[in-house]
Amino acid sequence: MNIFRKKAVATSSATSLNRVLGAFDLTMLGVGAIVGTGIFVLTGVAAAKYAGPALILSFIIAGLACTFAALCYSEFASMIPESGSAYTYSYVAFGEVIAWILGWDLVLEYGLASAAVASGWSGYFQGLLSGFGIHLPTFMTSAYNPSAGTYIDIPAIVIVFIITLVLTRGIKESSKMNIIMVIIKLAVVLLFIAVGIWYVKPENWTPFTPYGFQGVATGAAVVVFAYFGFDAVSTAAEEVKNPQRNLPIGIITALGICTILYIIVSLILTGIVPYAQLDVKDPVAFALSFINQNWAAGLISLGAIIGITTVLMVMMFGQTRLFYAISKDGLLPKPLQKVSPKSQVPIVSTWVTSALVAIFAGLIPLNQLAELTNIGTLFAFSAVSLGVIVLRVKQPDLKRGFRTPLVPIIPGLAVIFCVYLMLQLSAFTWKGFAVWLTIGLVIYITYGYRNSKLNQNNKAAS
Repeated sequence: MNIFRKKAVATSSATSLNRVLGAFDLTMLGVGAIVGTGIFVLTGVAAAKYAGPALILSFIIAGLACTFAALCYSEFASMIPESGSAYTYSYVAFGEVIAWILGWDLVLEYGLASAAVASGWSGYFQGLLSGFGIHLPTFMTSAYNPSAGTYIDIPAIVIVFIITLVLTRGIKESSKMNIIMVIIKLAVVLLFIAVGIWYVKPENWTPFTPYGFQGVATGAAVVVFAYFGFDAVSTAAEEVKNPQRNLPIGIITALGICTILYIIVSLILTGIVPYAQLDVKDPVAFALSFINQNWAAGLISLGAIIGITTVLMVMMFGQTRLFYAISKDGLLPKPLQKVSPKSQVPIVSTWVTSALVAIFAGLIPLNQLAELTNIGTLFAFSAVSLGVIVLRVKQPDLKRGFRTPLVPIIPGLAVIFCVYLMLQLSAFTWKGFAVWLTIGLVIYITYGYRNSKLNQNNKAAS
């Protein structure tokens, strides 16, 4: 069995998708995916439970890991203008079975992240409704938990299908809506900074590291989720004008903007509210209520709903393009690569993604599974970073529109940072990850290997 057969690098990719995205669209796509759940939800939990005021250090550590990885993604994105992100890059660098493992790993990342974000959207939306005195029947307000009287999260399912309808209209239409929502949520974040900075009390930053450096490291492993999304930009490769130039610009610019915002917001947040009181689901709005700026808190809640919506849109977009890319290579059923002639969108992949995310978000409590998103993504980041080193050695003459600086130092640092953060995660997470990868290998052995396009081509050649 030649499970390590590799795809050749195509410097240009024939595609039935619509190449309409520029550098600005990609930057907004990245910001849309990154600024959302992390800044509006995770900041409070990470400060209260793990890092305290040293949350800023957690964001810096997580940001460095993702910056190093983003530089590696940018080299691959400029070299291989195809959908699939880490899956496609690994197919070129390491071979089919490793690519499948990475692709299956990304299914976990995008699928669980989308479901978790939909659940978070539901919580904020119900909070907004309650402000108007509207309360949904308990049974439909959250995932299956009979002891709490909840059986299905209807708002989460509804938002998933609304996003699906937007995605099926076409990438340009989806991008325009994403840009509008990103501008709104950035305005809301800037509003929090402008209002909150005047209420910062430096004494709230003492003690700075109440849980020690281990708390800072664990906090980094949790908030690294806040940076995920830049890799979703690379899944749009087949819908980008001049991908060799525009993809690196979009990835790096989006990550830079979001890192600065996270650091400023975490400083102000822990400066306004004593860290121990931040273990709430809406810490940014809570902080403004804490200083009696309720008018701003209401706007923040509305902005959070919009912000989380864009994250869900980009995460689901990434999942659909991943299914499309894997199906094109024959490792998943052929219908997943079907493209609508009208909207030039992989229509079957989009609706399959919608159904899976709706089931997870509506029925399954995801609190224990949240860390699985982190471990899967960090694993993908590490593989892509190693792939840069491998191809620099094995194929040094490949055309690269962007070159990762200081190879092998930068890719090596990306691997070290990502593996370190993975080691901070729980034993339950590692066991769940192992089970998921085992299921993936069974699917590859029983279906993917035999139906692989490379396998079919080899048979035809012989």
